[in-house]
Amino acid sequence: MNGLLNVAREEFFDHITSKKFLIILGLFLIISMMAMSEGIEKYNDRLENYNERLTHVKESGMPSARFMPEKPSILPVFRAMSFQLPLLGAILALSLGFDLITRERESGSLKSLLAHPIFRDGIINGKALGGIAALALAIFIALLISFAMLLIFSIVPTADELGRILLFGAIAVLFLLSFFSIALMTSTVSENSGKSFLYAFLIFLILSIFMPVFGGMVTDRVIGEPPGFNSGHLASESVQLGAEERRDYEQARSAYWEKRHAVDDVINLVTPVNSYNKIISEVLPYASSSGTTSLSLKEGLGKIWANILALLIFPTVFFAIAYVKFMREDVR
Repeated sequence: MNGLLNVAREEFFDHITSKKFLIILGLFLIISMMAMSEGIEKYNDRLENYNERLTHVKESGMPSARFMPEKPSILPVFRAMSFQLPLLGAILALSLGFDLITRERESGSLKSLLAHPIFRDGIINGKALGGIAALALAIFIALLISFAMLLIFSIVPTADELGRILLFGAIAVLFLLSFFSIALMTSTVSENSGKSFLYAFLIFLILSIFMPVFGGMVTDRVIGEPPGFNSGHLASESVQLGAEERRDYEQARSAYWEKRHAVDDVINLVTPVNSYNKIISEVLPYASSSGTTSLSLKEGLGKIWANILALLIFPTVFFAIAYVKFMREDVR
């Protein structure tokens, strides 16, 4: 355990003091804070409108239970910040993991490291733990600065909003682990750091760009075209439908879209970006016309538990591959 923690500590400090980590983290923080600033400005506009409506309701003597507006939520501010994570966050995770093993192998330090009184699994586990800690620190810094900006503008989240924001931070770390585990795996199986980065970046492109498009094509092939009316064309306002025909058509359309959404959800589970977006849509929902959310956090989690499980399984699989490969590697 001491050897594992020593490796993890060393890797952690190597990461947070490296130029690539600081540069990418700096870009992520700058862009995120710009998005936060814009989101706070919009929130203040909604809050001003809310106060005006509230004053109007009180002065007009309208029944408050029916006409009282609801206070806008701060969550869309963090949703604007969450949009920056899939690209810059993934790049940060890939940059931390793609040379973890290849760097040691190329420099020849892996042999000397294994000569120390430390188990081989302590090395791979320690490197992974150090990278995870660095990624968690990056998200913590981003959230800390975000909360500081809120306090500067005298904005205090409610208990529900605070819970959602903290859950967003945990999901963000889990999402980054998906791509960090990919980079760690490619670093373990590749001959050098150049090939490792190339393989990791290709997997990133496949999962982030090609898989969503391919998934849509698979869904179209499996589900087919949506049900039409009569000649196969979709019903339009110009087509006069009888009551029974309209009912049958609406039922067919409803069944079609339910089936399509079910297939899409299954396909999206293998894509971390899609799972992340689905989770964020429930944890940090868009503001409604009144500025509030329609589902409680518990209800929202009930809809995305499979996506959270997918984000847990995804890095576990790639880390397992890296672990097995490293444990069986012949270092001479």
